[in-house]
Order: sequence, then C-alpha cells, then structure tokens
Amino acid sequence: MPKDEVHPSRRERPAKPALTRQGIVEAALVILRDEGLNKVTMRRIATALDTGPASLYVYVRNTGDLHAQILDALLGAVGSSAPATGTWRDRLKALLRNYAAVLFSHPEIARMALSTHPSGPNYLALVEAVLALLDEGGVTGRAASWGVDLLLLYPTAAAAEHSAKSPAQEAEEFSALTDQIASADASLYPHIALLGDELMAGDGFSRSDWAFNVLLDGIVAAGTRTSNE
Repeated sequence: MPKDEVHPSRRERPAKPALTRQGIVEAALVILRDEGLNKVTMRRIATALDTGPASLYVYVRNTGDLHAQILDALLGAVGSSAPATGTWRDRLKALLRNYAAVLFSHPEIARMALSTHPSGPNYLALVEAVLALLDEGGVTGRAASWGVDLLLLYPTAAAAEHSAKSPAQEAEEFSALTDQIASADASLYPHIALLGDELMAGDGFSRSDWAFNVLLDGIVAAGTRTSNE
C-alpha cells in the first residue's frame, strides 16, 4: 500500500475530550432538542460522545438521574428571568410562570418531571427563591416548606396534562366538553347546568393566576394558624 494511503495510527489521532457530568448533560440536551426525550438513552449519548455506555455510569447513576440533570439544566434561566420589582406575591407568581414556561416548551420533560425529582443547583436555586419570597410575605416554617411542593406541583401537573395532546386534540376535546356541558340535563346535573358557563370560562393565564392566588391564600392562612397555635 502506498505510504500516502496508510491510515494514521490511534496515537496520531486527536485525544477525545475528557468525559464530565456536564458534558454528558449537554450532549443529552442536544439530543432532546433534535430527536426527543425517547432518544435520550445512555447508548445514544455514548455514541454522540464517542465512548461506551458503561463509561457514562461513572458520572450518571441511571436514566432517572440523567433526566433529573436535564431538567435541572433547563431550569437555569428560570430565576434570572423573574422580575425584580413588584409585590412579593406578583414576583412569586412570575417566577412560577417562568418555571411553567420551561415545562410547556419541553412537553416530554413536563411529563417526566412528575416522577423525577430534580436536586441540582438550579432546582435548589428555584426552591430558595420561592422560600425567600414566601418569607418576604410573612410565611415561614412548615407552611413555607410544605407550600413549596404545592406551588411547584401545580404548574408541573398543568404542563404535563397539556403536553400529552397536540393543539388540535386539545381544541377538539375542549369543544366536545363545552357541547356536553351546555346540553347537560339539569335534573341530573343541576350544579353543572347552573355553572356551565363558568366551568368553561377564562383563558389559561387567568385560570392559572386564580389558582396561584388560591394556593398562596391557603399557604398564608396556614402560616398564620401555625404561628397562633
């Protein structure tokens, strides 16, 4: 074989970048964006990083840990995009909407977030920001600590519910439900017949704003009761 056709030896090839936890998560985010969460597997990531799947487990415990790290990476911009002015309640609701926006923009992550609990620095920063705003509103202790779960669960569940359907499916189901409620037999469903218009009223923003206010009112009231006991 002529010398100019001889392949370079492995020693002459450029060295691969060292594996890191951050590098694995970044590769997973690229695959998530381009191919979807179902393609984010250890084997697929290993191929992208030109390594073997077994080498990834030095940095990532399992697929659940990987998913938690993906969610935590996506949460990086949530806290920094929250407004710095306004009442504590308005700032807290804005922060929660930013969190919801991340989940609504990544439907598969929204469903995964219901069963995968993140614990990375960005998630902890989000929890810290929520607790700080609750503290500013006079809510501390158990009411604040347990209230965080409720405040984050609501947007997570809402995003997961809507993420399972396409906009066309949602519109079709909403129309069908509207028709069914409008034609409900008042003798069988008196409350539905009476409140039919209200049941279907309001857009996504107004309903989520109402839900956040209900949760916050309850958390504030729970904190007041605890402090008086």
